[in-house]
Amino acid sequence: MDAVVISAREALTVEDRPLPACAPGQVLLRVGYVGICGSDLHYYFDGANGAFVVTEPLVPGHEVSGWVAHDPSGALAEGAPVTVHPARFGQRTPALAEAPHLWPGGSYLGSASTTPHTQGAMAAYVTVEASMVRPLPDTLPVRRAVLAEPLAVALHGASRAGEMTGARVLVCGAGPIGLLAAVAARARGAASVEVSDLLPEALERASAVGADRVWRVGVDAIPDDAYDVVLECSGAAAAVSTAIAAVRRRGTVVQIGMLPNEPRPVNLAPLVAKEATLRGAFRFLDEMEEAIGLLDAQPAVESVITHEFSPREAVAAFETARRSAVSAKVVVAFTGAGATEG
Repeated sequence: MDAVVISAREALTVEDRPLPACAPGQVLLRVGYVGICGSDLHYYFDGANGAFVVTEPLVPGHEVSGWVAHDPSGALAEGAPVTVHPARFGQRTPALAEAPHLWPGGSYLGSASTTPHTQGAMAAYVTVEASMVRPLPDTLPVRRAVLAEPLAVALHGASRAGEMTGARVLVCGAGPIGLLAAVAARARGAASVEVSDLLPEALERASAVGADRVWRVGVDAIPDDAYDVVLECSGAAAAVSTAIAAVRRRGTVVQIGMLPNEPRPVNLAPLVAKEATLRGAFRFLDEMEEAIGLLDAQPAVESVITHEFSPREAVAAFETARRSAVSAKVVVAFTGAGATEG
């Protein structure tokens, strides 16, 4: 089977690998689509994602949808459409009993944070634990369902903001997560959702998913003290300062975008003066089911997917995915000639 493999910085090959074994308690999936995430880009272009360095061949990919190829338990029918919760939770921590995604020692598909590395889903077939599989409604196309994992991340960020009904919300950054954060904020009852970004092309995509207003960073003056909630999705230090300035007194800023693990200049003075709250959001917990429901109900969200490549075009896919002026979510499709959605 075809598998996309990263072995070092800018070293990517497509290998013919044997079909993975499927033990009791596991499910073999025929992969349909795999989204390229920011962490995948770092593994390819930098050879590392923060402190996690690629030291052995790594199959990337944790945003995946496809079909059941074999379930030894018989609980899932062959051909059933599914997506995957890509986390394996770590050691239970009593103080974090309700947040297993924060337990130490866990793993995530397509990650070099463990040794051996946790292999990902960018292959024709993948084996995962049965508990990680999420069935899809027949009305949800498998292609659109590849957005379930990143939408769950956005919904988790919205959860960290607390009650959002009637709120004025600003989303900083109109990349894939920012676009999905705008969808999540609307789903959680926000009265208005505005989006900021440097790039006009990204802001056009934000308007397409229902942003009430867009702000071009460096051109428009984003108002200070104006928003009940700010969802920071860019991961840029300057945008964090903008988010803190934009939030109202005793409002909430949620940091969804990943920041480099190093000191960066951020202006925290307004946070103190306004008694605002700054919260982190890491991956997600149990928002996958909500994400599936939203994707099923809102076909227009599929517009977040702007490009589709075959596995043999993986290098071009990664190159396109890092060009935010031309792309939002880029997916690698393993559907192949003659393949069907079931």
